[in-house]
Amino acid sequence: MLKIDIITLFPKMFENSPLNQSVMWRAQDKGFLEINIVDLKKYGLDERKTVDDRPYGGGAGMLLRVDVIDNALKDLGVKPKTKNQKIIITDARGETYKQSKAYEYSKLKRLTIICGHYEGIDHRVHEHLVDDIISIGDYVLTGGEIPAMVITDSVTRLIPGVIKDESLKEESFSMKDDITTEYPQYTRPPIYNGWNVPDILLTGNHPEIEKWRKKNDTIKNLYD
Repeated sequence: MLKIDIITLFPKMFENSPLNQSVMWRAQDKGFLEINIVDLKKYGLDERKTVDDRPYGGGAGMLLRVDVIDNALKDLGVKPKTKNQKIIITDARGETYKQSKAYEYSKLKRLTIICGHYEGIDHRVHEHLVDDIISIGDYVLTGGEIPAMVITDSVTRLIPGVIKDESLKEESFSMKDDITTEYPQYTRPPIYNGWNVPDILLTGNHPEIEKWRKKNDTIKNLYD
């Protein structure tokens, strides 16, 4: 089983979220996955449970404090460079997230995701408390909660037993580090609104169908 801790300032974002639906729910129900939502404010300082402070040198916004995050990680009993475990932080400046990384994480026993917020996080967290810094794309979100959901979803579906092996083998983003492919797919009805399913797919001639699929593959190198 894979345990995923998600450290966040906004735990309510995960209530009735995609993590509790469909494949994600089944993975948890069948014991393949455990998701632990951790409220960072629990580790806040003083009576106000302060988790952030002004950046040294000036600047707009507030930064999440390194000591608060460290206390959360210690309470969870996780630390970087531990076998079968990873601690990651979501950051738009990080390594671009790819399927190969999802496959790597799916083999772990524990994955801890720190959701960033405000103007950022004290950089000592990046330097000393995490294994990976991950970006899900070249754009900025209000926080790391949505990236955490994306990472959790993509990792969960790769856990052995969660999804049928044949489905994983045939889809476009395989775990291989070479060129991968995908072909157009259709279902009933064969004609809708004047839009036809390609005739070859209706013949039942599987060798010819396979040729058609190879000819119509969309080729994309995922690791350029």
